[in-house]
Amino acid sequence: MTRRIEDARILMYSHDTFGLGHLRRCRTIAHSLVEDYRGVNILIISGATIAGAFDYRARVDFVKIPSVIKLRNGEYTSMDRHIDLHETLKMRKSIIRHTAETFQPDIFIVDKEPMGLHGEVEETLAYLKKQGTTLVLGLREVMDAPHLLEAEWKRNDVMRKIGQFYDSVWVYGPPDFYDPLVGLEVPPIVRSKMDFVGFLQRSVSHDIKESEHMPKGDYILVTTGGGGDGSDLVHDVIDAYQEDATLTHKALVVLGPYMPAKQRQKLIMKCAKIPYIEVIEFDNRMEELIAGAKAVVAMGGYNTYCEILSFDKPALIVPRVAPREEQLIRATRAAELGLIDMLLPEEAADPMRFAAALKALPERHPPSKSAAGLTLEGLANISQIVGEWLGRREQEHLTVVKG
Repeated sequence: MTRRIEDARILMYSHDTFGLGHLRRCRTIAHSLVEDYRGVNILIISGATIAGAFDYRARVDFVKIPSVIKLRNGEYTSMDRHIDLHETLKMRKSIIRHTAETFQPDIFIVDKEPMGLHGEVEETLAYLKKQGTTLVLGLREVMDAPHLLEAEWKRNDVMRKIGQFYDSVWVYGPPDFYDPLVGLEVPPIVRSKMDFVGFLQRSVSHDIKESEHMPKGDYILVTTGGGGDGSDLVHDVIDAYQEDATLTHKALVVLGPYMPAKQRQKLIMKCAKIPYIEVIEFDNRMEELIAGAKAVVAMGGYNTYCEILSFDKPALIVPRVAPREEQLIRATRAAELGLIDMLLPEEAADPMRFAAALKALPERHPPSKSAAGLTLEGLANISQIVGEWLGRREQEHLTVVKG
C-alpha cells in the first residue's frame, strides 16, 4: 500500500571510487522508497563518473561530486589528473556539507564507508546529528576479510565513531548468510544498532522499453560489473570458446563502463572471432539482461549477486581475490549453500575446465532449488523501518503544532 508522508527528505552518500556497486545499491533503495511513500524526496550524493547515465524515478535525484578513482593497488587518485587528490577531497567534502545544510534531510544514509572516503562525511555527520537527523550506515553483508577490515578501521578509529554518530546500522543481507563484522572487536553499542535487513531484491521496470541489447533466444550473460578489473574474466571466457569447439551456447558479454580503453578494444577484437559471442560495453538496465538470461557468469559483486537471486538464475562466479576479498568470501559462502557454482581465477584460466563449467551451467539448478524458502526482504524491511521513523517524526510535529 502506498502511504503519504509530507515532504520527507532522505539524503544518501555513495563514495564510488571503483565500479558501480555503491551507486546502484543506493539507487535501488531510493526507487523502492519513493514507490512506497509519495511524499518522500531523495537526493543521492555520488562520485560515480557515469551517475548521469542511469534513469532516476520522480523525486530521486543526484548531486555529482568530483570523481576519485581507486587503483588496483588500493591507492586513490583524482579522476582529473591535473587536480591534486587533496584538492579534490576538499571540494568533495565542501559539496557534501553544503548539500546537507541546504537539503536538511530527515534521514542520512551512508553507503559502506562509515566516515566517507578519507573521512569526508565526518563533519557532515556531526552537523546533521545536531540537527536531529536520523543517521544510518548501510553495510554490505560482506565487507572484506576480517584482518584487512580490522586494520583499516583501527587505523581510522572507525568503530568508536560508528557508535558515536550512527543511530542504526543496516546490513544488506540475512544474519545466517554472513556477518560483515565477524572477527572484529565490536563494541556492544555498535552491535545493538545492527539490523540485518536482508538482501536487496531487484525487479524489472515495465515502465520503460526493453533494452536494445537484449539478444534473441537463449543466452548466457557474462558481466564484470563496472569492468575496471574484469578483463581477465572475459579473456578466460573467450579462451574457453576458442579451445572447445563443442561450446556453442550464445553468450552476451558486458564489459563494463570502467574497463580501460586498450583492454576493451583488445577484447572486442578477440570476441569478433567467436560467432557465439556478442559483446557490448555497457547497459544501464542490467536487471533486464540478467532477467532474460538462461544463466549468468560474473565476478560476484553485491548487486550482481542480488540480481542472480532475484531472478533465480543458474550462476557461475569467478570472484576477485585481491586487493579485497569480499567477492571471494561471498562466492565461497554461496557455493557452500549450493546457490551458485564457483571457480577461482586460476581455475577459470584453464580453458577446458572453464569450457566444461560453461557447458554445464544452463542446466544447473537455480538458487531456489538449493535453498527452499529463500527470500529477499531487504527493500520491504527498509521501507517498514523508514515508514516507522517518518511516522514518529510526523506525530512529533503534529504534537508540537497542537501544543
